[in-house]
Amino acid sequence: MSKVFKVLTINPGSTSTKIAIFKNDDLILEKTLRHSVEEINKYKRISDQLEFRSNLIKKCLMENNIPMTELDAVVGRGGLLMPIEGGTYHVNSKMLSDLREGVLGEHASNLGGIIAHEIAQKLNIPSYIVDPVVVDELDEVARISGIPEIKRKSIFHALNQKAIGRRAAKDLNKVYEQCNFIIAHMGGGISVGAHSKGRVIDVTNGLDGEGPFSPERSGGLPVGDLIKLCFNKKYSQDEINKKIKGMGGLVAYLNTNDIREIERKIDDGDEDARLIHHAMVYQICKEIGAYSTVLKGNIDAILLTGGIAYSNLITSMIKESVKFIAPVIVYPGEDEMIALAQGALRVLKCEEQEKVYK
Repeated sequence: MSKVFKVLTINPGSTSTKIAIFKNDDLILEKTLRHSVEEINKYKRISDQLEFRSNLIKKCLMENNIPMTELDAVVGRGGLLMPIEGGTYHVNSKMLSDLREGVLGEHASNLGGIIAHEIAQKLNIPSYIVDPVVVDELDEVARISGIPEIKRKSIFHALNQKAIGRRAAKDLNKVYEQCNFIIAHMGGGISVGAHSKGRVIDVTNGLDGEGPFSPERSGGLPVGDLIKLCFNKKYSQDEINKKIKGMGGLVAYLNTNDIREIERKIDDGDEDARLIHHAMVYQICKEIGAYSTVLKGNIDAILLTGGIAYSNLITSMIKESVKFIAPVIVYPGEDEMIALAQGALRVLKCEEQEKVYK
């Protein structure tokens, strides 16, 4: 009988900490620990929240009668580290230093590896992170932007895209490292990636304004008009940034990021809502078509995932436009907690070798 491993997963957000306990692939506990703005604002830097959040996690496990001594590993959401290839990384001193310093920025996800290490160290068990947003496996040709001063960056929903790639490969009786997929993660932001034999060789930077517009982000914009907007002295740099991420896309056009609300408006005959909704889907389909050329048409499947994939209207519209390229498979939602656990389990079961952050 194969060994059973118990893994604690930790996913810190700006005002919450999600935790889950898995016994192999089986979920045995899942909790979202909420934090008030007042509690969070007591701390000058995100890394200062370590003890506060760690103590809440330990208290939660105790209240749910889960002895920490039963854990085999702790895995945290990967933060804004230096670019790395995908995989499961053992939390080491270099990683902790970069997460605390915020080498690529301050974000709540930076706490994932820090908290995982703090808990695991006292139990003498390993701590990991899995497929952070900075996963970078781009082909060199994909980095070229058009002007030497700017390089294209790989920032995307790596954790969910990689997990869905592995899940689809298993469903197709294949392995991820032997498949070619186009994966569209559709949530508050949208990223579309070309997965070639286990590597994401090109992907839209959905954070900084590439690809389709989304519920909260502008996507790619006409550059000349954006330059004029930046220099007309009407908007500050911060306001322009918010137009691109946070207040762009559906929010800018329809004052909501809720797909269900927009589709209710469409059902009620709102033609503005119908047009903008259609435009977002249209841009997603264009991006999928573009990435089919990256894989030279050799595509096992097109995978649709993320919260928006719960919309039967959107997924059916996308299927109608791109089914000529490859079969379309829908995996709605983004179960990040099981994705984190599975990353650690692959290492614990010796199915994959842990990687070293340098």
